[in-house]
Amino acid sequence: MAKDKPEAPKDEPQEQQPQTVRVRMDQRDLKTSYANAFNTHGLINEVILDFGLNMPVPPQPDQQPEIMLQITDRIILNYYSVKRLALTLGQLVRRHEERFGELELDDSKRVKDDK
Repeated sequence: MAKDKPEAPKDEPQEQQPQTVRVRMDQRDLKTSYANAFNTHGLINEVILDFGLNMPVPPQPDQQPEIMLQITDRIILNYYSVKRLALTLGQLVRRHEERFGELELDDSKRVKDDK
């Protein structure tokens, strides 16, 4: 009894060339916000980025100094977009530091005494 052999594919699939896509940006509804602070929240499928302003709270007697973060904008991204954003921002900071020097994040190390 002869066994049926599977047929070999008649046409090998052609290797696809990468397709170029033209991107058009519609900025008619663009709004601009300034933020000097942010907060992040990671959920199972998305990341929430809150942006806002550090607002110093006038000190009260016998109370610890406070800073209020006034949230003004919220962006919700999936993790793929967050990774692309992180890589892009990392490259942007690297280029800036190569041109202008390291960005010191410790405020106390940036302040120069005039003594």
